[in-house]
Amino acid sequence: MTVVRLARFGRNKKPFYRVVVTDSRKKRDGGFIESIGYYNPLTEPKTVKIDETKLNYWLGVGAQMSETVKKISGK
Repeated sequence: MTVVRLARFGRNKKPFYRVVVTDSRKKRDGGFIESIGYYNPLTEPKTVKIDETKLNYWLGVGAQMSETVKKISGK
């Protein structure tokens, strides 16, 4: 099953997340199918950029969104 979730990047104490589409069996930071956006919690206000057309495509073909991605995307 495919899932839309966050993959952590950045360095110690400075997280930066990519919103990625991946197989649910992969590790959090393992390989992914496609990167569709990013989330930066360190900026004020928090920066969220998600390509809506790609997100809608993946949801249309059966991907599930993680709870965190649902919260930050507003869906």
